[in-house]
Amino acid sequence: MAGEGVVIACHTVEEWNRQIQISKDSKKLVVVDFTASWCGPCRIMAPIFAELAKKFTDALFLKVDVDELKTVSEEWGVEAMPTFIFIKEGNLLDKLVGAHKDELPKKVELHASS
Repeated sequence: MAGEGVVIACHTVEEWNRQIQISKDSKKLVVVDFTASWCGPCRIMAPIFAELAKKFTDALFLKVDVDELKTVSEEWGVEAMPTFIFIKEGNLLDKLVGAHKDELPKKVELHASS
């Protein structure tokens, strides 16, 4: 799959829906970083998120700018940045709000192994 080991930025609702459908079909874990260009903590977490994408190649890592895709952000209840959500087969498994450098890798590992 083209997305293995990389973070895929979703700039349109259509692209978001396409990636979610791919993940449903493949039954892969999806880790989404809801971010904003103006968010300092988001910039701190971006390289950590990119490294996790390289390490956990069986998961799909998506990045959504909350200002670009407000409807997607609202649909998933995102109220602060960064927010990381974990989805499998279209269902929300977990959510992490804030720049928690140590907690994010633990949650990815937990959900990637289940």
